[in-house]
Amino acid sequence: METQSHENLQHPPVPVPVPSSDAHSNDASNHRDAEQNQDVSKEEVVQILQVIGSTGRFWHDWDKLKSMLSFQLKQVLSEYPEAKMTSEQQYASLGESYIELVNRLDEALTCFIEGPPFTLQRLCEILLDAKNIYPNLSKLALALEKNLLVTSTLSICTEPYPQATAKEPDDQEKTIEKQKQQSDTAQNGIEPLVSYKDVVMTEADVGDEMTIDMETFGGVKSSETNSEPNANNA
Repeated sequence: METQSHENLQHPPVPVPVPSSDAHSNDASNHRDAEQNQDVSKEEVVQILQVIGSTGRFWHDWDKLKSMLSFQLKQVLSEYPEAKMTSEQQYASLGESYIELVNRLDEALTCFIEGPPFTLQRLCEILLDAKNIYPNLSKLALALEKNLLVTSTLSICTEPYPQATAKEPDDQEKTIEKQKQQSDTAQNGIEPLVSYKDVVMTEADVGDEMTIDMETFGGVKSSETNSEPNANNA
């Protein structure tokens, strides 16, 4: 009896872990938080996706870009009201829970190993303006799934990365803007301003015309005067 008790003290029974839904949720949450721990800020992620959305090309390492897309994907999905519904409401609206939807779409994205899907440009456009394009989460999920269920991939771009600089309006745009302002001024009943140069040129034109007219009038007058004595002599 003493030997058995001594053995029990040396080798206590090992407890069997019981699965817990709360623990699973916490693990999933921690996993998502770890994935969202990016080297770049949220604003930088948006700027990178904007460049891809406007050019259709990418310059970053695919693994890093994939992490950015995953972060933006989860951020966008969490902004829809379905994310805060109860499980019953989510199943009624989406046909699955919100967590299941997020994991399914994220797995569809992360399964690309060699490079991003060839629909990368459209994918970035959706993630940048999802709320204005799709009114509810089910339609957004359908669009994302459609753009992720492809097989062709893109290659990284070797050309220089475009610099985000403020675009100065060219001469044509400036001319159009000036004409628009003049048109608006005329419609409002305000006379456009005339520069001093324009006034001088106008006065010069009028003076030349008056000089020509006076010379012509003088010539006609002289001709009439000369004709009158001839008539009297006759």
